[in-house]
Amino acid sequence: MTEKQSEELFNDLIAKANLKQDVYQNTLQTFNMFKEGIKKTIDSLREKAQNGKHEIPFEFRKRGDFEIEMKFAGDVLIFMMHTNIFEIPRDHFVMRSSYVKEDKTRVYCGIINIYNFLSDSFKYNRVNDSGYLIGRIFVNKDMHYFIEGKREIGLIYNNFVTSEMNEEAACTIVESSIRYTMNFDLLTPPYENVKEVNLYDFLSHLDTMTLKTGKRLGFQFKADQEEEQ
Repeated sequence: MTEKQSEELFNDLIAKANLKQDVYQNTLQTFNMFKEGIKKTIDSLREKAQNGKHEIPFEFRKRGDFEIEMKFAGDVLIFMMHTNIFEIPRDHFVMRSSYVKEDKTRVYCGIINIYNFLSDSFKYNRVNDSGYLIGRIFVNKDMHYFIEGKREIGLIYNNFVTSEMNEEAACTIVESSIRYTMNFDLLTPPYENVKEVNLYDFLSHLDTMTLKTGKRLGFQFKADQEEEQ
């Protein structure tokens, strides 16, 4: 390797490393915005729920440096930040935008995933229960973002060109996630899927037996199929 080649390699390496560090810091800043937005939302809901007909739980918990749990009624949402940086695939819709074509480094993003679980899955340690990824937020070096997700989440926040992350946007995404979860109800699984259980599971693992509980377990919806295509 010549001195010139060595210098070019070093410059390219440093440029890529600095880019990824910038994206990481923006993603971490976004994650902290979600943390504050969740705390504010939970505090507001808890205050409004005082003196209600039933005691409805509204809770916030930090599960680690990169995980936030919010509990409301019978649901749990977990916001989880991935610590690595990803490049958007070439066939993704955002790659067709002038915003990306002007600067290819804008396709490097950090990701924050939003998962929905039933609160009873945690309460009763039902380790076989299913959770659902309801959305994931992509953040780049410019603090621009878009979201892949279902209905209220993914269909609204998919303008990578103009959407910039800030505290207001984070709070709006939190509220939209709650609303989607409220409308994503637990349905009875088909009888044929749950009619059999072996005695060992029934007697020895009553709370964690392989009879899974999930909001759409055993069902497949045309609307969901269309969104996933």
